[in-house]
Amino acid sequence: MKFGPTPIADAAGALLAHSVKAGKLRFKKGRLLSQADIASLAEAGVTEVIAVRLEPGEVGEDAAAERIARLFPGEGVRANVPFTGRVNLFAEHAGVFVLDRARLDRINLIDESATVATIEPYAEVAAGQMVATIKIIPFAASETVLRRIEGVAQAALVPLMTVAQFQPKRAALIQSTLPSVKPSVLDKSVTITESRLAERGAVLLGERRCPHTADAIASALHGALADKPDMVLIAGASAIVDRRDALPAGIVAAGGTIRHFGMPVDPGNMILMGEVEGVPVVGLPGCARSPKLNGFDWVLARLCADLPVGAQEIMAMGAGGLLAEIPSRGHPRATLPDGTAMEAPHAPRIAALVLAAGRSTRMGVANKLLQVVAGKPMLAHTLDAVAAADTCATVVVTGHETDAISPLLAGRDLLAVHNPNYADGLSTSLKAGLRALPSDIDGVMVCLGDMPQVSADHLNRLIAAFNPLEGRAIVVPTFEGKRGNPVLWSAEFLSTMQALSGDQGAKPLFTEHADRLAEVEMGDAAVLLDIDTPAKLAEVTGQVA
Repeated sequence: MKFGPTPIADAAGALLAHSVKAGKLRFKKGRLLSQADIASLAEAGVTEVIAVRLEPGEVGEDAAAERIARLFPGEGVRANVPFTGRVNLFAEHAGVFVLDRARLDRINLIDESATVATIEPYAEVAAGQMVATIKIIPFAASETVLRRIEGVAQAALVPLMTVAQFQPKRAALIQSTLPSVKPSVLDKSVTITESRLAERGAVLLGERRCPHTADAIASALHGALADKPDMVLIAGASAIVDRRDALPAGIVAAGGTIRHFGMPVDPGNMILMGEVEGVPVVGLPGCARSPKLNGFDWVLARLCADLPVGAQEIMAMGAGGLLAEIPSRGHPRATLPDGTAMEAPHAPRIAALVLAAGRSTRMGVANKLLQVVAGKPMLAHTLDAVAAADTCATVVVTGHETDAISPLLAGRDLLAVHNPNYADGLSTSLKAGLRALPSDIDGVMVCLGDMPQVSADHLNRLIAAFNPLEGRAIVVPTFEGKRGNPVLWSAEFLSTMQALSGDQGAKPLFTEHADRLAEVEMGDAAVLLDIDTPAKLAEVTGQVA
């Protein structure tokens, strides 16, 4: 890789290694310099840039990151598209993150140019949560490094990472009692246990109470097993202190076996794992009566995800098992020390806002959104692209000829909003759509209904680039240096966009927030092509105007 100062005259086709600011000109690092860019730089008085050129045997950062990402995801893990040499991987469903850590370490030891970071093995994850990120450190990785990574990744028959999905388990609860145990404590334990199970997609079949003796516990176990549970949880009136104590003795008396006693996790040390008639039986530690994170949560998560949780697995939990002074373990219920809820990194929740209210005045009498392009109405192309992209919700704003547009919306998973003031300009439709967006989104992608060549891949590339914390709060597609549509906006701009007026969108905000704007080169002109005249329609469809 050639890196260093490069005269403008020699910089076409090179990547900017450092951002350039000259007058009103703003080019960010990583930009592939075109001839038009060179002309703009020269006009702005720039004579030299710090640039990078790849050499034979090197693979560009995005292609390298994507190539590595294809090696890793197993069941329940998906990768997004690359941006700035990074590919993020997300959980497709709630469950437990399973990782071959030894192989991961071997991969990260291959070369400094390629890195893979993950959350902790066996962490609980929510659907959409980020579980890993792949980053190419320089602007490229060598073919040799990539082949070595491929060799390690493919050395085993199992995927490097998966998310074991929570299954709809059914649990029975037994609580033993002593005169010193208040009924209110037992009632609270039922509520907390139900909540713990529900968080993992499981249900509590019922509860039994019995004296704290081996025979009574054995009898209660037989009764609980009659309900055909997937697991039995036993909360003893006093902590288990020995394999011969009342609770384990009751499991043995019921014909069961003690698999393991004790756990290198605190709180949660005094847990007991047993089995009766092939059904797992868990002797709960005293801390299981509290909603705070403890070792029982780790065991329960694995049981609910159909993962092994025998002696070997429990005894391997010691690294990271000191929970008492840790405010969070990446658990969905985590909070900061001040009580503020913490949220694990997740795939951005991006809503699509499709503007389909315009009068099509330049098209003449025909409504452009209903014109057929490549076998279907123009608007249908946009709706199909949005539906296939990584969006969480879709809002479509109608106005002109709503009755004609509505059949295209029928049967789709979207919210249609009518703008009675559509004739007053684009901003009225934009604001009508913004008001209808879900409250929990991270951003909104404003899409035009007359851009039939924009695909889900284009939209996903914008979403992959979106990262307000890294200064990419407004994401704009480009082709050969020209900006197009759709534009992805961080939710922080929604109130400002609501104040717009007239026949304009939110593009005036580009200049005001130039430091938060990122351009994404798309490689084709689809993001520039909007069809709003008969001549343009004829050009695209091959018809005679």
